[in-house]
Amino acid sequence: MALIIPILIAVLGGLVMMLVSTRVSARQLDAQSRPLTDPKLLHLTDRMARELGVGELQVFVQNIATINGLAAPDGRVFITRGFMEKYRAGQVQAEEIASVIAHELGHVALGHSQRRMIDYTGQNAIRMALMLMVGRVVPIVGPWLIGMLTQLLAARLSRRDEYEADAYAAALLTKIGVGIGPQRSLFRKLDHLAGGTNGTPAWLMSHPKAEERVAAIEALSRGWNTRPVMR
Repeated sequence: MALIIPILIAVLGGLVMMLVSTRVSARQLDAQSRPLTDPKLLHLTDRMARELGVGELQVFVQNIATINGLAAPDGRVFITRGFMEKYRAGQVQAEEIASVIAHELGHVALGHSQRRMIDYTGQNAIRMALMLMVGRVVPIVGPWLIGMLTQLLAARLSRRDEYEADAYAAALLTKIGVGIGPQRSLFRKLDHLAGGTNGTPAWLMSHPKAEERVAAIEALSRGWNTRPVMR
């Protein structure tokens, strides 16, 4: 019982923190964002919407300088102002922005926000239990090691989600006739556009390395192209 109670507290605390964070983030997004209005990008999102069988995709521009895309838990997709500025400067093409939108749609369709909430609370409980047990034996180094291990686990789970969203985007872009070319070209220029990863080891990054993501979608594409036609 002495071990179970702190774990339950950790789980409940994690859920409360996640719910509060989600609400705060939603309010910030509402205050910072406006609907996407670029005609060329809207043409591409309309093609995605028709392929998905939905009336309209909710895509917004978030007024921050960071180069990023975001899928909100409520299903909205966001492209940052920083990304749009690169697009208007000709450094990023419309189809490359569309590949980011398709990727974020993958996060929405595959339920990654909800899964990350479950993962977070589970990791919080595991971390608390291990720290209680290991901390008694190795008071200082033990908790530090447990924190590092849970960080590695979180990064691995996040990378899994990224690969899944990449695959979803590759399939959607292929179905609307865009193909994986824009994904591939954007991955290869993204580190430069975003300022690089500053030498962070791949196993500590929440996103896989660009070359690994390119290799994964190329393998998918080869599989689709070599699949026998059913008659």
